[in-house]
Amino acid sequence: MTAPTIQSHNPALDLTGSKLRLKDILKTLPRESFQRNMQKAWTMVLVNVLMVGLGYWAIQTSPWFLLPFAWVFTGTALTGFFVISHDCGHRSFAKRRWVNDLVGHIFMAPLIYPFHCWRILHNQHHNHTNKMDVDNAWQPFRPEVYDEFGTVRRVGYEHMRGRLWWLASILHWGIIHFDLSQYEPKDRDKVKVSIAVVVLFAAIVFPTLIATTGIWGFVKFWLVPWLVYHFWMSTFTLVHHTLPDIHFSEPEDWDAAQAQLFGTVHCEYPFWVEFLCHHINVHIPHHLSTAIPSYNLRLAHRSLQKTWGNSLQEHHFSWKLMKQITDKCHLYHPTYAYQSFEEYQSKR
Repeated sequence: MTAPTIQSHNPALDLTGSKLRLKDILKTLPRESFQRNMQKAWTMVLVNVLMVGLGYWAIQTSPWFLLPFAWVFTGTALTGFFVISHDCGHRSFAKRRWVNDLVGHIFMAPLIYPFHCWRILHNQHHNHTNKMDVDNAWQPFRPEVYDEFGTVRRVGYEHMRGRLWWLASILHWGIIHFDLSQYEPKDRDKVKVSIAVVVLFAAIVFPTLIATTGIWGFVKFWLVPWLVYHFWMSTFTLVHHTLPDIHFSEPEDWDAAQAQLFGTVHCEYPFWVEFLCHHINVHIPHHLSTAIPSYNLRLAHRSLQKTWGNSLQEHHFSWKLMKQITDKCHLYHPTYAYQSFEEYQSKR
């Protein structure tokens, strides 16, 4: 990947012609970006709980024709639960590890997402962002690997990289996070605890919900909002590092600063989505340092805009953007970043 031309607006920082390093980038950010504020953190929790409660009230009271709006609102608010746990997983929510772990487990439990399982695998993504054969988030398959797929797996992959991208998060959740072989032996006790937490939650809440509201109540109050949550999970994580001109690099060519600063996408969603999801799509500063709490991401990003200008990948969410990504970003290409399934088949 060719490094963008750096136009620094910071007179104290001259990186022209030099190798860009993460520590150089971090020096440009305000110190306040890294400061935890427990009042802001717990206010975020309180507001999010109230929004989820409001969503469930809307589901309970809405006539049938308004249910889709209530479902979308509630599922988006539940995505905010994940973002709170996300801060906990990166230890940017609280200073004490046990507080991070407790809050993380509590807010991931309704999503049936095992906290430590996600935390451990997610750290691999941060340490190896857009590195071929190592990154575990939306890495495109190499064509030779794709050729070895059987019919079912090939069709599945084509749909998950295409118009059914919004289901990919469910497959990732179900296939990866409950598989103990994905984790080092030293981590497996924590992993088992997290799996036990979500199994216990499901064993208590699901039968209770069905017993009191019936199967339709289970679908209405849990399943559909959960599917909305996974729509956002799939969409957010896909857009965070995927555009036709963003490369996955071979391990020997990979550069941390280039990957985190220029291989990460800032995407603006509608205000209500940003509010309910705690601005997690202000994603570039988060990849520069996971120590930045979600409530400080915009402060950090404004600083990046002043320093790096048009070199940053900044976009607005739209169906046109999703069509561009899902039409093109299918298989790895060493020169052009991606090639579509159609392009690859036409060359064979």
